[in-house]
Amino acid sequence: MDHASETPLPFNPGTLKRMKRLGHDFLESAPDGSWIEDSEGTRLLDATSAGGICNLGRRPPALTEALKKAAFATDQGNFPLISSEKADLAEALAGFAPEGLSRVMFSVVRGESVDFSCKLARGATRRTELISLSGSWFGHTGFAMALSDRRDKHLYGSLIPDTRTIPWGDPARAEEAVTEKTAALILEPVQAENRGRTATREYLSDLRAITRNKGALLIFDETQSGFGRCGDRFACRALGVTPDILITGEALGAGIFPICATLFTPKLHRFLNAHPLIHLSTFGGSDVGCRVALAALREYERLAPWKNALDMGKRLKEGLTRLQTGFPTLLTSVDGMGLLLALTFASQRKAVAFCRMAAGNGLFTVPGAVACESVVLRPSLLLTKEEGDILLHAVETSLQELKEASSTEAPGE
Repeated sequence: MDHASETPLPFNPGTLKRMKRLGHDFLESAPDGSWIEDSEGTRLLDATSAGGICNLGRRPPALTEALKKAAFATDQGNFPLISSEKADLAEALAGFAPEGLSRVMFSVVRGESVDFSCKLARGATRRTELISLSGSWFGHTGFAMALSDRRDKHLYGSLIPDTRTIPWGDPARAEEAVTEKTAALILEPVQAENRGRTATREYLSDLRAITRNKGALLIFDETQSGFGRCGDRFACRALGVTPDILITGEALGAGIFPICATLFTPKLHRFLNAHPLIHLSTFGGSDVGCRVALAALREYERLAPWKNALDMGKRLKEGLTRLQTGFPTLLTSVDGMGLLLALTFASQRKAVAFCRMAAGNGLFTVPGAVACESVVLRPSLLLTKEEGDILLHAVETSLQELKEASSTEAPGE
């Protein structure tokens, strides 16, 4: 590999140091389907999907073509103005999402979508308190950062007031925490960055009942779990619970154009009717982006990649669980849903070492942002059986190398 540490580049030295520890100090190039290459042409199976945005693989041909056509047909547009592109995409999204979520606000990134959802929840309920669950990761903007389970919160001083976190998986604590002061409870049905921890149908049903009885809203962030990744269009569909607000995330643009959408109920739309400009997004719902996203939705409908995610996810999870049995001192658990999986290691250092060894074995993956001792696996939803076998072989080889390296370490290392 053409390592970045050997070639001076205008990057943060701290970032380069981290990339080297992970074995990622190379120049990414030639993304294609389930694969990327370094600058020397070495292929790596991409098990990150660029943070989960490339659900249909890297550079899907239908979407690159849609982008070229859109660039010649229109431009950015103007966020407050109506366009056929915005209207067509909003209508298609309402038909794609769980029933009842028929109103749409466009944005650019996940954090912005979370911030809009929190603004909408506070405005519509006339309450201020926002509650998240332990282990959450929502992004890097104001509300998103305050509600995330971040180890670096102390670096930023005071964040958003009236936000707090309660333990995951405890309906009694949620019942106690949600009061007449609570605007919304926000969570990820599958916590990709926290060992792939997955909510049960019963737990989500409890939270749905608690928020409804208390007059609070329920917000699901499906940035990582949506658009087919968990074996259904959205994880909440598979789990049988519909929120009041659904954050769909960047996979809407399938890695070809930056665009997100937040869907919510007609009842909540009344607040926007009364206050139509509470949220503006200069690049949100651009007309070019809407054309690309509409083409992406058509591809999602045509390919139904959630079916492959369900089958391949089961196959991979079974294979990874067998590997866990063979390396019990290294790999402590395999969790997740569909093709959103996580390997949990005995320590953060071993997770980082695994990523470095995996890169050397042709597999590109990263540690979790919340549970740093975990490694997230989120390959293309169009992953083939052959590619799945390649992934499992790379994991097994890397675990064996990690085991051998661990056996030579001095006590306490």
